[in-house]
Amino acid sequence: MQIEHITLVRTPQGTPTEADFAFGSGTLPAHAEGQALVRVLALSLDPYLRSAMAGRHLSAAIHPGDVVRGEGLVQVLESRHPRLTPGTQWVAQCGWRSHALLGVEAIEQARRVGPEVQPPTLALGALGMPGLTAWAGFKRLADAKPGDTLVVSAASGPVGATVGQLARLAGCRVIGIAGGPEKCAWVTRRAGFDACIDYRAEDLREALRRHAPDGVDIYFDNVGGDVLLAVCEQLAVGARVVLCGLMAQYNGEAPVPLNPGLIIRARATVRGLVVYDHWAHFAEMVAEIGAYIRAGQLQFREDISHGLASTPSAFARLMAGRNQGKALVVL
Repeated sequence: MQIEHITLVRTPQGTPTEADFAFGSGTLPAHAEGQALVRVLALSLDPYLRSAMAGRHLSAAIHPGDVVRGEGLVQVLESRHPRLTPGTQWVAQCGWRSHALLGVEAIEQARRVGPEVQPPTLALGALGMPGLTAWAGFKRLADAKPGDTLVVSAASGPVGATVGQLARLAGCRVIGIAGGPEKCAWVTRRAGFDACIDYRAEDLREALRRHAPDGVDIYFDNVGGDVLLAVCEQLAVGARVVLCGLMAQYNGEAPVPLNPGLIIRARATVRGLVVYDHWAHFAEMVAEIGAYIRAGQLQFREDISHGLASTPSAFARLMAGRNQGKALVVL
């Protein structure tokens, strides 16, 4: 079977560009016992893939010449595995390609997407890995209490926006950090945050002092770098810091040293979040966040590109911070 795919041509230097990837075609063999042939409906673009391209992620590295790895929403065409039946939709590790042949491991890890998930691409965002990341970090690590002041960076992204809204629903005061007036407007007007700091236009430290004069009780960090340092300078006594993402370092920038004295002064608790540690709670997350979405209490945003060939440019936009919500490619 002839398919289309995207391969990594070279390891990106700095922010990825379209020239780091190549659009091509290939052939899939007939599916064997235990395998399933799927059509890719949509691809999830996630910042961790940039780290994998540099060989710095917990998952396997993506090398030049490889079809780029990644999750997608897929529909089963043919199956020789009892778990997958033709016509059903799943989230699976399919890679950046038009069709994929899933082996036993990928099938066992796949997640069913039922007709109740509308739109189905939510299974790649607020009801997928980003949703679990946000839910686990907030519900299981942040130890939030009503009245706490929570700050979250990358606040308009699928993780940050979900964290902030879960915090709002739990009675917290929520401050976002995002880049650009359009992102900040969505965060406050649609997602219901109390405030959003545009780090590109405002002095971040002065804005944090203004919006959180009594200190930050919870900081959910998706960025690292100087943003992490600035928020830690404003931590309240007994603060909780959840370290989730390293957007400031994914494109090769050097880490910004964090003064441990800031943590000691605040008597703060710092916890690292790896989403894979929380897969056992996936169904619980889907039930809770799904109910909020259906009730109109939790908003989501999708940044959709169309056609497999648009994937490299969409990924470059994501890694340059120009996306508006969950980055997806619909095939």
